[in-house]
Amino acid sequence: MKQLSGGSASERLAALEALVREHAQEIREVPFTDEVNNHVHTVYSFSPYSPTLAALMARLAGLRAVGSVDHDSIGAAREMVAACKLLSIGSTVGCELRVNFSGTRVEGRRLNNPDSLNIAYMVIHGVPEARIDEVAAFLSPLQRLRNQRNRAQVERLNELTRCAGIDPIDFDADVAAFSSTAEGGSITERHILAALARLVLSLHQAGDDLIAFLQSAMNLPVPGKIAAQLSDVSNPHRLYDLLGVFKSSFLDRIFIQPDERECISVFSAVEFANSIGAIPAYAYLGDVGESPTGDKKAEKYEDDFLDELVPELSRIGYRSITYMPPRNTVAQLLRVQALCAANGLLEISGVDINSSRQSFRCPEIMQPEFSHLNDTTWALIAHEKLSACDPRYGLFAKGNPLATRPLPERVTRYAGAGRNMDPAHPESICAEIQSLQQ
Repeated sequence: MKQLSGGSASERLAALEALVREHAQEIREVPFTDEVNNHVHTVYSFSPYSPTLAALMARLAGLRAVGSVDHDSIGAAREMVAACKLLSIGSTVGCELRVNFSGTRVEGRRLNNPDSLNIAYMVIHGVPEARIDEVAAFLSPLQRLRNQRNRAQVERLNELTRCAGIDPIDFDADVAAFSSTAEGGSITERHILAALARLVLSLHQAGDDLIAFLQSAMNLPVPGKIAAQLSDVSNPHRLYDLLGVFKSSFLDRIFIQPDERECISVFSAVEFANSIGAIPAYAYLGDVGESPTGDKKAEKYEDDFLDELVPELSRIGYRSITYMPPRNTVAQLLRVQALCAANGLLEISGVDINSSRQSFRCPEIMQPEFSHLNDTTWALIAHEKLSACDPRYGLFAKGNPLATRPLPERVTRYAGAGRNMDPAHPESICAEIQSLQQ
């Protein structure tokens, strides 16, 4: 596990290659489900998983395909593609960033971002391998701006924790050093709070001592279930459990609003994604009443003006909406599906993985209302691989010979090509180009 997690990308892939060679039979015996997950975070933003380890975890969970999506970074992409080849599963790559909606018909509203008005998360899905370096160059100045804000947020956190007798956190030594920023990764607020969690755990290892320190010295509420988890010194998720406590207690107190230099115009971001043959996707969040997953507080987002928002997304140049079936009610997502169909937008799914407690599986995708999302994933994979053969065969490419066909028909054809591809040799999909047009 250390070899799959640490070292360089080439060292991690070499470790995976050795593991696959030595345990080929055991891996083959792990049954496949029909599930996929297009939205796994890696160490290139915040996650316990390197791209190599994420691919292995996906295979051991029975997934047939997995995708990496990191905040403000596409550093995981090539490693994810190579790891999936070794494991004979499909791969797709992209990145996630925040954009401002100034100049749009929904300017100033709360969209899908709990922390900011007028700023939305978007995903650039289906990045062709030949364009990865362009995406990295596009994101690099956003990373630098974010890190200026990160340094200021660390100072805010140090002010809050000084009264508890906690030594100040150093951004470079305690935060950046535990990230993949040197390899093109980004640093998020979770990195900052994880630095605090590591420091507190280094000082208060014993369960009762830790709980007493959190409650008395730091004056933090620790619910019974969380207290039990943190008191268990053998708990392998302890760092992430403590990070959750700090996130709920400190995030809104240290958070500094990003400006429109860091969160660039949605028009610019969408135009860039389309220019490289990728698929810009709006990440639907939806109002939260009683959260189906129990992890979000009641709050209103886009649902009151969704009928206005989705046509505007299409006008801006978005090609798709991405959503997470476990996060919303069936009624909410059926509404999103109907609006996607009416506005010519692709539906993409994925459940973000950024904690060791989370499962890579998403059984909800097998429900009848969402099973078509498997086709979308294989179409997304085919789009990515076919673009490497010939850029005209990007799913939304203007020169695509199938451009006049309805989107559902194109998705069906591309999904078939994706499923027929040998995932250990994805270049084999080039042989499917002629059959796409028949």
